[in-house]
Amino acid sequence: MNGTCALILAGGEGTRMKSNRPKVLAEVLFKPLIRWVTDAVKNAGIDDICVVTGSKKEFVEEYLKGMPYCVETVLQSERLGTGHAVMMARDFLKKHSDQNVIILNGDAPFISSETITAAVEAGKNSACAVVSAEVNDPAGYGRIVRDTDGCSLKAIVEEKEADDEIRKIREINSGTYYFDVNSLLDALDKLKKSEKTGEYYLTDTIEIIRNSGKSVIAYKAENADSVLGANDCVQLAQLNEIARKRVLEAHMKNGVVIPCTDGIIIGTEVLISANTVILPACVIRGKTSIGSFCEIGPAALVENSTLSDGTHISSGNYRDIKL
Repeated sequence: MNGTCALILAGGEGTRMKSNRPKVLAEVLFKPLIRWVTDAVKNAGIDDICVVTGSKKEFVEEYLKGMPYCVETVLQSERLGTGHAVMMARDFLKKHSDQNVIILNGDAPFISSETITAAVEAGKNSACAVVSAEVNDPAGYGRIVRDTDGCSLKAIVEEKEADDEIRKIREINSGTYYFDVNSLLDALDKLKKSEKTGEYYLTDTIEIIRNSGKSVIAYKAENADSVLGANDCVQLAQLNEIARKRVLEAHMKNGVVIPCTDGIIIGTEVLISANTVILPACVIRGKTSIGSFCEIGPAALVENSTLSDGTHISSGNYRDIKL
């Protein structure tokens, strides 16, 4: 996507996950959260990507080195808010002045390339487009307050700052933004610390840009799951279940027979041809390809393997094999 770069905020430490690894390396369907986001960005046609890391940067940097495409990194050495995280990438942004940037959370795996592309299209004539979503339970999220025209964004109000009327709003900030880079850089120079928390909030740039007379809009994503992230292992399990069901449904729509979905987990890289049967309690992951008229399971683990048409396997481990 010519003229657009991406900045991914990935400084979360994963403290509530009780892990020594950063949160963005927690996995959904065997794939780190950060990889879901970078893949979505690449699939939207955006090649210049910068990831803002935190105190556990060595884990993230090591993982990013093994990816099939290049990603820059910068360090946010202090946790001083989302605005501060973006400030740490000022040199990256300056390299892309006169262009646009999409800013995303590194722990939101269901942001899709389609949503990114639509946000870019919606915001192409504005200095900023905030991606929003309408959810049943908006508790804990910043609320989107629109102007009377229904399109322009008046403000993003954090829940702790909201009155009872604003708390009733179910349209929330997803944490994904599309900025004109020069407008963002100007706003970052004017950003001030919150008196309550001592942090710099990226949402405050909205008011700064709006007060400069430039257009700011909110683009409502069709898929509300794009806002979902995980702060602990319970929420991570919920993300895995959403992703698991999506993958199984996609295979079934392509003609794969899954009589009972109990215990079946299929990774995102797996290819399965029509008329193959997958029985309960199977785990299929890695770069695995399964032909037509196969029967897998029950209770089989298949990983990084190729199974030709008509292959039948029962319970057991099948790693790095060709049948």
